Amino acid sequence: MPVVVVGAGAMGRAWLQTVQAGEDAELVGVADLDLAAARDAVAALGRPDLPVDVDVLALAARTGARAVVDVTVPAAHHPVTTAALFAGLAVLGEKPAAATLAQALSLTAAAEVTGQLFAVSQSRRHNPRLARFRELVRGLGAVGSLSADFFRAPRFGGFREEMAQPLLVDMAIHHFDAARYLLDVEPVAVYCESWNPPWSWYAGDASASAVFELADGSRFVFDGSWCAPGEETSWNGHWRVSAEHGTAEWDGEGEPRSSAAPAQDAAPDAGAVGEGIAGALTGFCAALRTGAPAPGEVHENVLSLAMVEAAVESATTGGRVLLDDVLERARRRAVAEEIRDDVRDVLTGWPSVREALARGRDGASPPRHEILPTSDPDPRSPA
Repeated sequence: MPVVVVGAGAMGRAWLQTVQAGEDAELVGVADLDLAAARDAVAALGRPDLPVDVDVLALAARTGARAVVDVTVPAAHHPVTTAALFAGLAVLGEKPAAATLAQALSLTAAAEVTGQLFAVSQSRRHNPRLARFRELVRGLGAVGSLSADFFRAPRFGGFREEMAQPLLVDMAIHHFDAARYLLDVEPVAVYCESWNPPWSWYAGDASASAVFELADGSRFVFDGSWCAPGEETSWNGHWRVSAEHGTAEWDGEGEPRSSAAPAQDAAPDAGAVGEGIAGALTGFCAALRTGAPAPGEVHENVLSLAMVEAAVESATTGGRVLLDDVLERARRRAVAEEIRDDVRDVLTGWPSVREALARGRDGASPPRHEILPTSDPDPRSPA
């Protein structure tokens, strides 16, 4: 499948290598507003003759691309993805789906209007040890609580150190999304506190604790810091689940273990399709080829971003926040900001955001994404 990557920064270059090395996608071009950066990226890849452009749609038309990998900055996700979807291109985007939850809902509606696939790469879901931990959790019966501890001391420099909520906004979505994957239960409310230790080199709150109430009455507890030197956890965090028939733990790096069964008895998740961003790309291409659900499809992914916005709201207001309230406020904002009548009509037609997301995730929201032919030439390809 011919693919164009848009965004030639550091993460964009990682995606270029992944697409080029993959068996399911063919890299046919690179787009970036900085044309020199795009040329440098393809030269570093060893393909200096690969087409580049500042306009991703023009490049896609010129190369016959059928899909776009969006590795632009979050502020550009909404315009780039919207334009691609309405040009008939499937999109695999880097997290987050958009800079705001409202924009993510707009993109969800745009995917419904166009019938094109839009999926978000949550690369840490594609970890075989996380999949094995999930199987161990499933063998423990009803879950009472799941916890994730994350303590690191990175010195990034740049924009992260100036953010108001660097940990919650830039990092915690990985753990929030992993919690949804592990338990397959959705959040309903959160209480969160955030703060900044006296020695912090961040302008905003680099530490946070959040307690999410889940739909089955269980709890997910996140405790983390980006200014915690010494005895650091894995970037994946340290996980523990307390359940009806025992406890399971994973240190984020080694093999997970359970009090009820040895780790080697756990089978990998049947949905696992590879590791990291390569797994996201493989799942995306398979969905386009077969019509199967794509990992991170936008209807499924949006609640992870909603958890972030809800946690930030709770930390700001000091109160418990309902996820449905956050979703509905985001929908109202999306409707107010939307410039396309067809997308606005879909947004206003949803009975509730949560129901629309559930219907889309389960394949009940028309239309289903287009299944790309595997052999017929693309009509946009040059003769």
